[in-house]
Amino acid sequence: MQINSETQVRLNRFKPRPYQQAVLDALGNKGYKRALCVWCRRAGKDIVAFNYIVRDAIKNIGVYYYILPTYGMARRIIWSSLTNSGARFIDFIPPELIFNINQTEMKITLINGSLIQLLGSDHYDSLVGTNPRGIVFSEYALQDPRAYQYLRPALTANDGWALFISTPRARNHMYELYQIGLNNPNDWFVQILGVDETRHISIQEIEREVSSGEISRDHALQEYYCSFTSGQAGAYYGTYINEMRLSGKIGMVPYESAYKVCTAWDIGNDSTSIIFYQHVGQIVRIIDAYENSNLGLEHYVKVVSNKPYIYHKHIGPHDLRVKEWASGRGMTRETKARQLGISFIIATNLSIEDGIESVRSAFSKIWIDEKNCAGLIKALDSYRKEYDEKRQVYKEVPLHNWASHYADAMRYMCISLPKTGSSRNPEELDRLYRETKLGQPSLPDMFSDDYRIY
Repeated sequence: MQINSETQVRLNRFKPRPYQQAVLDALGNKGYKRALCVWCRRAGKDIVAFNYIVRDAIKNIGVYYYILPTYGMARRIIWSSLTNSGARFIDFIPPELIFNINQTEMKITLINGSLIQLLGSDHYDSLVGTNPRGIVFSEYALQDPRAYQYLRPALTANDGWALFISTPRARNHMYELYQIGLNNPNDWFVQILGVDETRHISIQEIEREVSSGEISRDHALQEYYCSFTSGQAGAYYGTYINEMRLSGKIGMVPYESAYKVCTAWDIGNDSTSIIFYQHVGQIVRIIDAYENSNLGLEHYVKVVSNKPYIYHKHIGPHDLRVKEWASGRGMTRETKARQLGISFIIATNLSIEDGIESVRSAFSKIWIDEKNCAGLIKALDSYRKEYDEKRQVYKEVPLHNWASHYADAMRYMCISLPKTGSSRNPEELDRLYRETKLGQPSLPDMFSDDYRIY
């Protein structure tokens, strides 16, 4: 695309700082195809990333995605937001280079045919089969990591690029990507910058916020000093997962063939998660985990059946008796599963808060296999409270995102540990529960009036 001098002046309105220019040079001039920028809060991550995606779209015709954790965040943070100077992000594109703007789908078509679209990683499956040339993953630490996994083959085939920008959220999937980048310096440009390096906010102001109680010290270390070791703000289990890593309780946890395996399921309309675990004395050993989406119950039953395990009990959510599997034609999921060979014990219908507390209480006796349960560990590390941006506080409810399904399965597992740890069958457990609730415990047969020895 030929650009005249006036258009070039408008493109050059963005004046990057030296640390911002470094990532532009890495992707634009030095040939890097992957870049990971761990920058502190308000360091200009999105402004830099948006300007780079615009410049490349002008230079090279193709499809470009700007992905945030959710579709709503993409609209709120980029599409409808203003920069500190009062400009819209879209104003960084000279209007004479824009062919069309689709407000509903957040698409910008340039006159050269390039397409820039804003998206959420919560609907990553809708992007499978598309053909992007470049992708920005903004706030990657909060995204569904499967989005990059699904789009990476297309980027590789197109010799495309990916830019990941975020502040840390403990040692979750972004930390793993950060380690990959450090170990592959010829392929990855990696930059981690705290406020000591960017100096865009005074340290005195940050200390004032901490001392006044506006933010915690942990939150300041995470947001302004890019600490991966501080617990994720608002996270339910991040501290517990870190403690398990330090104590060696996340590692190799092999299947013990002398003990039967239990499963805990979260069955959703989109994703379904299954946790495989064993009781060995007082220890709970999580040996395997599986998650997939948009598949019928038959698929998951087959996955369980094909594992080399001998099963004891299967825990399902309480809504198994209410909701229906799409292919069941009016049949409840519980009935459908029973016909397929799995009889569920229904987890007690505790409140989410009580269920979360049961998970926290159980962590002391849980061991998790690091390899087979990598997705589960990431989800537990990232499971957090919903954030109220207007009030600038965390709500007392979990954020429903990619981490929720594994976290819910974990909650059902921990709630049901007293049931799965017993050798009694489900019918006997239910009978004992009813008797205890009614205050009428039954006596053994030998104390009955009509007991006889034959």
